[in-house]
Amino acid sequence: MATIGSTAPFVGLFGTVFGIINSVPGNEKRRDAGIAAVAGGISEALFTTALGLVVAVPAVWLFNYFTGKVDGFIVEMDNSASELVDYFIKNRTKQLKSIARV
Repeated sequence: MATIGSTAPFVGLFGTVFGIINSVPGNEKRRDAGIAAVAGGISEALFTTALGLVVAVPAVWLFNYFTGKVDGFIVEMDNSASELVDYFIKNRTKQLKSIARV
């Protein structure tokens, strides 16, 4: 998800650049080469940028959500492991004291 979230805007940007490049070549032959001549190509190009962002934003949100869940799980596992080790150390100490008394 991190890869999708970080690369999708660039794919959209590539689409924007490619769309603008494709909208320009026919203009040198036309007399009415104004904004209207390239507006279609630019709108298509901007659509790819928007689509890249539509893919990237939820991917980053989900990545951050799952990363937070995994981090929380790691903390819980660390706490549980520490409690288990403490339990074994206390039991071992009690066993050693009882053996030393015998």
